[in-house]
Amino acid sequence: MHQKPFPARPKAGTLLQHATSYKTAAGRLAGVGALLLACTVAWAQTPAAGGAPARPAVDPLLAMPAMALPATTRQEIRAQLTPRRYTTIAAEVGARIKSLPVAEAGAFTEGQLLVGFDCSVQEAQRDKARAELEGAQASLRANQRLAELNSVGQLELDLARVSVTRAQAELATHQAVIDKCTIKAPFPGRVAEQKVREQQFVQPGQAMLDILDDTSLELEFLVPSSWLRWLKPGQALKVTIDETRKTYNARFTRIGAKVDPVSQSIKVAATIDGSPAELVAGMSGRVVAAPQ
Repeated sequence: MHQKPFPARPKAGTLLQHATSYKTAAGRLAGVGALLLACTVAWAQTPAAGGAPARPAVDPLLAMPAMALPATTRQEIRAQLTPRRYTTIAAEVGARIKSLPVAEAGAFTEGQLLVGFDCSVQEAQRDKARAELEGAQASLRANQRLAELNSVGQLELDLARVSVTRAQAELATHQAVIDKCTIKAPFPGRVAEQKVREQQFVQPGQAMLDILDDTSLELEFLVPSSWLRWLKPGQALKVTIDETRKTYNARFTRIGAKVDPVSQSIKVAATIDGSPAELVAGMSGRVVAAPQ
């Protein structure tokens, strides 16, 4: 089979000649660039017509657009006012709502009744358990008297004691259910949202009220993790609330436990000095802080 011959390898002298040509061309290009730069500087230094002052020489590196540098002495961050304490009140028993004394947006004190259920069935079961306990206790007393007269065996006496213990546990169970038929406020505050109405039947675990403590609000926001070099609890800052258009003094209170590796940010909290009455949970604004 006929095969095509491989191309001949170029001679060493030819390769050297090509390399020298490339080097010469590169040198010529560098010379042309230097000549153009010199002409530009000379033109800038040439006096303008009419005796105007000469244009200052411009460094080509300085003529490049300036890069934006990060602000290290002042930062503006968005923040939101949140209550320190807030929770959702849910039903612990299945029953009909008899009363909702505090309306939506209404204020309440600690220990005030928030929800009352109709627990007439549970109360009847508790009364039945109480009667059974009284009967078991009477039977135990009789057996104890008979035991003193050696007229009853030890087994009967032990069974009477067990009956009393069982009746006590049954009564405690029904009483615990009755205690859940009224829900009282765990802290002072306001009703943020009312999810149910009076006369409505609710299931165990169903959400009924969202409540919050509006007496103590705090700011929550994210800051760059680089702030950890100078940020300390107790450090002062200022916040301008959008809704009130006022600026308030505040102080950092908490720093998050970990840094988000993706955004390189960390969650912090701060409290506003005093208790301005016009501030409401959910308001937002701009936080301004500087290293100290």
